[in-house]
Amino acid sequence: MFAEVTYASRAGSARPNEDLVVAGPSWIVVLDGATAAAGVDSGCVHDVAWLVGRLGGALASALAAECDGTLARILEAAIEETMAAHSGTCDLGNPDSPSSTVAMVRGGRNGVEYLVLGDSPVALSMVGGGVRVVSDERVEGLPGGRPYTVELVRRMRNAPGGFWVAGARPEAARHAVCGAVDVGEVRGAGVVTDGVARLVEWYGWSWGDVLAALETGGPGALIEAVRELEVSRGPVRGKRHDDATAAWLRVEGTA
Repeated sequence: MFAEVTYASRAGSARPNEDLVVAGPSWIVVLDGATAAAGVDSGCVHDVAWLVGRLGGALASALAAECDGTLARILEAAIEETMAAHSGTCDLGNPDSPSSTVAMVRGGRNGVEYLVLGDSPVALSMVGGGVRVVSDERVEGLPGGRPYTVELVRRMRNAPGGFWVAGARPEAARHAVCGAVDVGEVRGAGVVTDGVARLVEWYGWSWGDVLAALETGGPGALIEAVRELEVSRGPVRGKRHDDATAAWLRVEGTA
């Protein structure tokens, strides 16, 4: 299905990288764990990287086995499996329990499917030119605007009218942005975490620029472009460097 699947990921600091990529010949999953705010008790004995690793493993197992079902159903089952792995040791009812964004792309006879939950977008390079961006903007629409308080994020995470991420609420998968396009309409797909989406949100790149850089220079070069701009121009808000992950999937039969 995909003639080429390439990706790169780089930590934003000396802390462990809380992004994760898992991929197969016809699918890819990109996760971005939510770094816990200082002093917040998550109710979990595990760190964010553990949650991301378990969730990624569950998703990879299901996708590699070519399980039937939509990407949303596969994600819901993976969240349930991950919860079961630590329900006996952790307070999964804690609203600050570890969580992650999810972006998935899967190719098959019926087309190129996508799922986005949280702020890790998918950008599709369309045959004949043009870009289709699949994003979940709910975290940008919280009341009051940025900077958000810890209390606001806690109240709005995985709640009606707020935003949804993968953690300890399997029904979050039902709120993902999902869809599919005919395989003949797509040249390739880029999947990035918000540490790379800064190029568009902060530094004036277009999504066409991002896809062109992925196709010509590869994911590693795209991340290097982010780091150079972070140094030369600084952050718009928050961390100077965030964990950054980028992936490129080229559809078979395109060049």
